[in-house]
Amino acid sequence: MDEALLRSLTPAVLSVLVRRGADFAAAEDAVQDALVEAVRVWPDDPPRDPKGWLVTAAWRKFLDATRAEKARRRREDLVDAEPEPGPAPTSDDTLQLYFLCAHPSLTPSSAVALTLRAVGGLTTRQIAQAYLVPEATMAQRISRAKKTVSDVRFDQPGDVATVLRVLYLVFNEGYSGDVDLAAEAIRLTRQLAAVVDHPEVAGLLALMLLHHARRASRTVGGSLVPLAEQDRGRWDTRMIAEGVEVLQAALARDRLGEFQAQAAIAALHADAPVAEETDWVQIVEWYDELLALTDSPVVRLNRAVAVGEADGPRAGLKALAELDDSLPRHSAVSAYLHERDGDLRTAARLYAEAAEKATNLAEREHLTRQAARLNN
Repeated sequence: MDEALLRSLTPAVLSVLVRRGADFAAAEDAVQDALVEAVRVWPDDPPRDPKGWLVTAAWRKFLDATRAEKARRRREDLVDAEPEPGPAPTSDDTLQLYFLCAHPSLTPSSAVALTLRAVGGLTTRQIAQAYLVPEATMAQRISRAKKTVSDVRFDQPGDVATVLRVLYLVFNEGYSGDVDLAAEAIRLTRQLAAVVDHPEVAGLLALMLLHHARRASRTVGGSLVPLAEQDRGRWDTRMIAEGVEVLQAALARDRLGEFQAQAAIAALHADAPVAEETDWVQIVEWYDELLALTDSPVVRLNRAVAVGEADGPRAGLKALAELDDSLPRHSAVSAYLHERDGDLRTAARLYAEAAEKATNLAEREHLTRQAARLNN
């Protein structure tokens, strides 16, 4: 059973049903039912036209549900207009589906869940496992999201920036359960890049590829490994090469955005054969470009680290002093820069403080080890 094929066809099939007049929530339920049917039938009787088969099956599921509702008379025109089985239409409304799932009326968590379900073709159980919440909780979240967007016209203009933000949230969730969300985010971003010509879509794809290429070296035995200490021989060079190529094509269009700038920083890290040869001066310059685009406190925090590497720990601490010390990871960055400056006692205290604030178990354990190392 080719699950990847099913997932890739899901948005196109859903789009067909919505175009035929089904409301989004009912259409999405019908498509999910059709996918279940495909998993049951296809291994023994694979269809010649998988998309056409799914469209026909989903439309019939929708009509069955429609007939069972009290509002049957109001929807009889849909039943009478049932199309004859045949090749599925070639029009692709995938982009509008992305816009719908990333609608500004949805919370970020709901937009992510709806995108994974409607565009990604994942089951509610898979999404719940990935986010480590009960399936019933995720089902309610998706149901509320579908209800929220059910009255949104399918041809309303959407915001690419919002779609990209949702995909970035998916990517940052990483991996848990039986679904690799980082890989899923890359797949969905590739799909988006195929239907929209936008340099920031390419920038996000490049950023994901460059970060994902380092995945195998990020942990050893469950312990977090800092970038400078990672085994670069385990980095995926083919993925890095693809990421750099995608980024260069985006930058050549001279429409710089924040994802392109972040990808440029990631590319400079990937380009260094050893940590000591990292071009920190150029990385600081890219952080300056990123600040001009976002003026984000998190970017300023990361820039302070880069300044500390390029101009020395005192310069980094000076840049850090301009930021609010309640900022997430502020204590960890301060600890690192103080250690670089030789103030080991302060560094140990700050590492321990950072460990208490950490929300990620692997990061908490890493910071605790750093504090213990300096206290010995």
